[in-house]
Order: sequence, then structure tokens, then C-alpha cells
Amino acid sequence: MKVGYKIWLDHHGKAFGDGPCELLRGVQKTKSLHRAALRMGMSYNKAWRLMGALEKRLGFALIDRKAGGLSGGGSRITPEALRLMERYERFRKEAVKALENTFQNHFGEVQ
Repeated sequence: MKVGYKIWLDHHGKAFGDGPCELLRGVQKTKSLHRAALRMGMSYNKAWRLMGALEKRLGFALIDRKAGGLSGGGSRITPEALRLMERYERFRKEAVKALENTFQNHFGEVQ
């Protein structure tokens, strides 16, 4: 037996969690929302709509977007997004450890 859970931040609706964090890490690595979405098996349209909805809920931009053209486009995460990602990842790690410890305290003897 094991504990199951999902962790996310809520602010007038689901505002940030594992999926958006992974998508932003992909943008950070690839410099492209399109490429980051494809790597996750997500359509660019869905990724674009997700980022817009999250930015609206959070009240700040997550991605600086540059339209394509001769010089090419691209995306980069904002400093606010980087801070949010780092804080979320630390929070998530602590929360998972606490949940697993609490589970062991109550169900450690159950197989």
C-alpha cells in the first residue's frame, strides 16, 4: 500500500502544479513554448491557453514571448516564473516528504 496525492497551488482555480512547472522547465531549456509542449506530448495551442490562464490567475507573466519571423521567435521564462518554480519545487519536495512520513506513521506496518 502507498499514499496517492496531487499537489498544486490554487488561486481562483488551479494556478500552478507539476505540469506547468515541467512545461516552464522545458521552455527554459529549449527557449520555445512550442518545443517544450511537444516534448510533453501537448499541443502548442493547449500550452498557449494554459500559460494564458495561469498568468491571469497568478497576476504576472510566466513567459516572455517573441514572435517568429526572419530572425526567429522564441520564449523565455520571466524572473517571476523562475522564482515561482524554485519555490514550488522546494515546497513540493517538503510536502511529499511530510506526506510519506505521515503515511508511514499510520500505515507503515501495512503491506
